[in-house]
Amino acid sequence: MTKRYDQRYFDTWYRKRGIGGAQRLARKVALAVATAESHLERPLRSVLDIGCGEGAWRAPLLRLRPKLRYLGFDGSEYAVRRYGQRRNLHLARFADFATLRPCPPVDLLVCSDVMHYLRLKELDRGLPGLADLCGGVAFLETFTREDRTVGDEVDFQARSAAFYRGRFEALGFRQLGSHCWLSPALAGDVAALELPPRVAGG
Repeated sequence: MTKRYDQRYFDTWYRKRGIGGAQRLARKVALAVATAESHLERPLRSVLDIGCGEGAWRAPLLRLRPKLRYLGFDGSEYAVRRYGQRRNLHLARFADFATLRPCPPVDLLVCSDVMHYLRLKELDRGLPGLADLCGGVAFLETFTREDRTVGDEVDFQARSAAFYRGRFEALGFRQLGSHCWLSPALAGDVAALELPPRVAGG
């Protein structure tokens, strides 16, 4: 049976079960915004949200930075049909970012709670697009087999942290911590102690 990101899915996980919750999301958004602005040394202007679902990041982002441009993409036909016009959401699968370049590189690229559900072929096809489209900081919230997770386990791909770290670093991202990664464009302009130590075998 193919997993469907339909209204029932979002009602179940984001409304009935309340995975994450509004306050937790607001803290993640504030962290991502502050990290990006710290490295850009200016206010945030643009956000690209890949795998955005119903566009949950949009409202807390705009509360912090009302003038920023938010653009979201998701493979859920339901989410785009229902919220696309109001929240600037568009239909695309992760693998489409092998070639899809819908905007100039953004200040903050968000890909939250997405990559650990993707098959390897789709993940590897789309990843280079994230590096091309990020001009500041990427918030790449991804969970691994080393983590104790609570939530949707259907199609969860139990890969190691080293696997993702290797993929991201091969594209030029530099790890900042707390799911934040410095874009290839800024990777050479960072102090040594802003970065975590290299992990052996990672």
